[in-house]
Amino acid sequence: MPTESVSYRLRTRDLTYVALCAVLIAVCAWISIPAPVPFTLQTFGIFAALTLLGGRRGCYAVAVYLLLGLVGLPVFAGFQGGAGTLLGVTGGYILGFGATALIYWLVTARLGTSLPVSILACVLGLLVCYAFGTAWFLVAYARSVGPISLTAALGMCVFPFVLPDLIKLALAVLLSRRVGKFLR
Repeated sequence: MPTESVSYRLRTRDLTYVALCAVLIAVCAWISIPAPVPFTLQTFGIFAALTLLGGRRGCYAVAVYLLLGLVGLPVFAGFQGGAGTLLGVTGGYILGFGATALIYWLVTARLGTSLPVSILACVLGLLVCYAFGTAWFLVAYARSVGPISLTAALGMCVFPFVLPDLIKLALAVLLSRRVGKFLR
């Protein structure tokens, strides 16, 4: 894959891929898998967009997804949307997807797009998303319900999701390796 240049312009095909991946993320957010702590396929959509499109276009897809939700379209989990969702206790994790995309773009721009680098970039992005989301959760939860310990917050918001998120990451990387060659 060629290195992205500073004078990079989006072509119609690029815009189409960005839009399709933003829709993929939204559809994945709507798919809820029942468990003791239910989870969605939203992170799968994020990882798929990033690994399929690369850093720049993947960032654009995540940004479009976040903006669609911000203006009120029901693209977030549970068919929710709007600024209220982003300002709620789990809004930090949704906004953390933007940080995940930026980390992915930064790492792959510096180190290339090989399989190990792509996986590393996704894992680092996921860790940043967890950190950002948990910090946001601690503040929002304390404001609306009362103080909560970091351990309790991690137990509610991170620990149950680590293994499923890593599985979704692996599936997204596999998908992008299979499908990605047809997008070039």
